[in-house]
Amino acid sequence: MSVLLECWLLPRNAAIAVMLLYRRLISPLYGQVCRYHPSCSRYAVEAYQLRGFVVGTVLTAWRLLRCNPFTPGGIDDVPAPRHQNFETNPRGFVRPTERKA
Repeated sequence: MSVLLECWLLPRNAAIAVMLLYRRLISPLYGQVCRYHPSCSRYAVEAYQLRGFVVGTVLTAWRLLRCNPFTPGGIDDVPAPRHQNFETNPRGFVRPTERKA
């Protein structure tokens, strides 16, 4: 069952890996230009961690559409899910929560 859950989380963790790579290599070249807190790339990582691949992609796209010179910006956190069946490891990737019998 755990292997099946790990496979189910693969797209989410792949998206997190891409965003972490972006944050490490490309984001420092831009400097502090984001109008929102957290930055759009950090928002994307949190969206994938908390909400999954599909909802995280939709939330990230919506955030990028709102990030323009005509918006005032401000604090914009990822909406929390109703319940969480996953935990985030220290590297930022998502793993299934161990169930205790």
